[in-house]
Amino acid sequence: MSTILKIFIFPAALIISCLGVNTILGGHITPGGGFQGGAIIAGAFIFGAVIYGLKDTPIKFSHDFMARMESAGALAYVFLGLAGLIFSGFYLYNLGVDLYGIIPEFIKTIFDYPDPINAGIIPYLNFVVGIKVMVGLSAVVIAFLGFKKEFDDEEDLEEIE
Repeated sequence: MSTILKIFIFPAALIISCLGVNTILGGHITPGGGFQGGAIIAGAFIFGAVIYGLKDTPIKFSHDFMARMESAGALAYVFLGLAGLIFSGFYLYNLGVDLYGIIPEFIKTIFDYPDPINAGIIPYLNFVVGIKVMVGLSAVVIAFLGFKKEFDDEEDLEEIE
């Protein structure tokens, strides 16, 4: 790709990533949340991977990093759901808000989100879903770019023959 694109992409990807984080963190009071924020952050990675290529991209996601983040996101989602199930009898019950008054006080303080509009576990769920979406979309693009490289190598071999 051109030098102008390579100069523009890195700062633009950082700004786009910050917008994704902002969307995730404000998702409980504004339209958006985990899925949209994760897709925005993945878009920043994809932007760099397409322009620079997988080997030279300034934002690198290793296979181990992506596997750990995917696992951590899934486990955190399950644990938040099980916490609701254990303390209220309902999977993914919003422990911080406790609309029905069935949660012990010490559990409510754990999930008390420091915000004037208390959302309970919703911000935590947004964060977890954002991680899962970011890793999932990034993995799809990494796979496609890897297949493209293999396809290009096969075409080069056919031209030589």
